[in-house]
Amino acid sequence: MHVVFVRGPTGSTVATVHRADGVSLLLPGYDRKFRVPHDLAHYATERALEMSGGVFGAIAAGGVFDNMRVIAGKPRHDAAARSKRVLDAHRHTLTLAELLAGAVHRAVEDEAVDLLPVLLRNAWNSRGTDPFPWTDDHVREAGRTLTDLAVEWEARSTVKVTWPEHLVARLPGARGIHRGRRGRT
Repeated sequence: MHVVFVRGPTGSTVATVHRADGVSLLLPGYDRKFRVPHDLAHYATERALEMSGGVFGAIAAGGVFDNMRVIAGKPRHDAAARSKRVLDAHRHTLTLAELLAGAVHRAVEDEAVDLLPVLLRNAWNSRGTDPFPWTDDHVREAGRTLTDLAVEWEARSTVKVTWPEHLVARLPGARGIHRGRRGRT
């Protein structure tokens, strides 16, 4: 999946998402007050931490958020149901992605990337008691990636990235659909 971030006419970010199924979607950002686009923080964080169930993995699997709209291609006949299944199945990871991407975003905005391991652990610990599942190297990679993308963003007001195929969210099976032949009596 390819994503192109551009500065919109109002100063906020607009991302155009080109999915592998041929559908292109517009994802508007609400981040005029930030130097670095928030959705770019999602991309950097989710990719570095390999979060397939985050925003971009969910979109790649067919998820469509309420603020998105199709701008090209023909969605599947079951696109709305598929989107609901993807977003419902990954609700917990989407919430976590928001929390972690927010911490990475703030660290890069505030030029405090060195504090990322502590900031992400604190964010993680605010949600429960499970052990932190990422290494400091993963966390630092999120900060480095977003910092590099921010430099490109500031220079060009556009960034093109690719979401890896291995990080597409898992699509849960549809409920109530039984496949195969029914036994005859």
